[in-house]
Amino acid sequence: MQIGIMSRTFIRPTLGEMLDAVKAHGLAHMQFNLSCAGGALMPDRIDPAVCDGVRSEMAARGIAISAISGTFNMIDPDQDKRQTGLRRLRELASACARLGTSMISLCTGTRDPENMWRRHPDNDTPEAWQELLVSMEEAVRIGEEHGVTMGIEPEVSNVVDSARKARRLMDEMGSSRLKIIMDGANLFHTGELPRMREILNEAFALLGSDIVLAHAKDLDRDGEAGHLAAGRGLLDYDQYLSLLHSSGFDGPIILHGLDEAQVPGCVAFLREKLARIEQ
Repeated sequence: MQIGIMSRTFIRPTLGEMLDAVKAHGLAHMQFNLSCAGGALMPDRIDPAVCDGVRSEMAARGIAISAISGTFNMIDPDQDKRQTGLRRLRELASACARLGTSMISLCTGTRDPENMWRRHPDNDTPEAWQELLVSMEEAVRIGEEHGVTMGIEPEVSNVVDSARKARRLMDEMGSSRLKIIMDGANLFHTGELPRMREILNEAFALLGSDIVLAHAKDLDRDGEAGHLAAGRGLLDYDQYLSLLHSSGFDGPIILHGLDEAQVPGCVAFLREKLARIEQ
């Protein structure tokens, strides 16, 4: 397994300066956000010259785009916003080959009209699930057309709020273009933290063979948490990383939920844990 980072961890005036900061920490993998190239996260149109520039800057430093962010609210109560998100997702997917990546990270969404990362009670309704299926069918079709994998992440604030729902969605879609981004800090509903080992074991039993990217952050409570730097909270990293290893996952682990000053400590923390697990 290799250590990577979210591109927006480092705030610099130019893309090149941001990438220099990433390289200075010995990191060669990144979950990239197009806003770091001077535009929007999901623009209406992506200039091929921007793609070429990003790829050139990355290659010059030996940094790979493990995934690119394509998050929008897939069950937004406003149908027009959902359609706009899907239209922009198609544009992003069409640019992936030129950017040098084949994975887009998605957000399965929430019925909250203002914040796609905030839980809403209507997320658990049959109507919300049906709307997710409609949006996801289109997303998967886009992935199949452009040779791009769509990565979803079970997290308690969204409609796919558990490993079981993620497995259900994967099975209902039945597409090799839909895979899992695993984040151990996002799996615990309110009151579930005492069952951490059980919940992590279940998540990997259900999803382990479909994990294509992993996240590394931490949490200080259950529920809508998971916003601490890796190693600074309550997540059992020995179990989490061991489960990743035993599942056969050998891809990038992307640090996030941290500020720039915390990067050296988090990288050292993960390297030490991985060295023991993978020896």
